[in-house]
Amino acid sequence: MENTIKNQAEAQVITPTQFLEHYQGHRRLTRKVIEAFPEKDFFNHSIGGMRPFSEMVKELFAIAVPGLTEIVSGKIGDFDEHRDYGATKAQFLEKWDQDTEEINTLWSQISLERYQEHVNLFGQYEGTVQSSILYFIDNEIHHRGQGYVYLRSLGIEPPFFYDRD
Repeated sequence: MENTIKNQAEAQVITPTQFLEHYQGHRRLTRKVIEAFPEKDFFNHSIGGMRPFSEMVKELFAIAVPGLTEIVSGKIGDFDEHRDYGATKAQFLEKWDQDTEEINTLWSQISLERYQEHVNLFGQYEGTVQSSILYFIDNEIHHRGQGYVYLRSLGIEPPFFYDRD
């Protein structure tokens, strides 16, 4: 067992702490995108049949903390992107901040050897813990890009894509 952990540590390219910081950097940037939306447009603006950005954020809520909770607990949960998180942008930002703290708490419970472990999140998405978390990040980037298009269509300059502070 000790040799396995040593081999994993030697093969590791990024530490769990660096991985978390990378993820949270993306979350800080997505939070800035949420903040940039006018209240009404956050819930109503759409282009080409895409969902309003608030609905995309609900999807992000349905993935991050519930997915990490499954990884930590091993208990399969439901994927529910239609929960009510409030009727104001401020309520969404409050939820975002709560989830950010919860991610930090859950992350600290994932041991190094678990990153290569196979999981089946929400009973339907198979991969390793690491590939699942990378999907969480990729999905967030994808929806944030849609938010950038929405902001530009509203005449609002979105935050710089590299501004993760």
